[in-house]
Amino acid sequence: MVIKVSSQAFAEGGMIPRKYTCDGDDVSPPLAWTGIPDGAKTIALISDDPDCPTGTWVHWVLFNLTANTQELAEGIPPDKELSGGAKQGKNDFRRIGYGGPCPPGGTHRYYFKLYALDSELNVAAGATKADLLKAMQGHVLAEGQLMGRYKR
Repeated sequence: MVIKVSSQAFAEGGMIPRKYTCDGDDVSPPLAWTGIPDGAKTIALISDDPDCPTGTWVHWVLFNLTANTQELAEGIPPDKELSGGAKQGKNDFRRIGYGGPCPPGGTHRYYFKLYALDSELNVAAGATKADLLKAMQGHVLAEGQLMGRYKR
């Protein structure tokens, strides 16, 4: 199954507005999705940039959102734990929560990948993308993504 991910801030393949980057307010963009399958217990989100010259750069790790969640508002606070039990991990800026696009040069692609999982993950807040991917193995029921671009 495929989850359809969208944003009011930018279209698939479109340019991410400056507001959501290190050159602006550096707040997370609004996201919405449909297609979470029956049997899903939680949702996880990983946002990363595969065009970083040093390797894929992780911008956001968020997990244990309840399966009935259908959107994230703009500006999710950089708290380890959110209302409803969701947790945020550490990005490659070494901070909890969202860190916006901040490419050293050129146009980079930023993927917002959503995963529907059949269980709540027993992972501590502050986990890395690698920790999350390991915990998700065998639990992914469906996934989807939204890609936006940014150029400084």
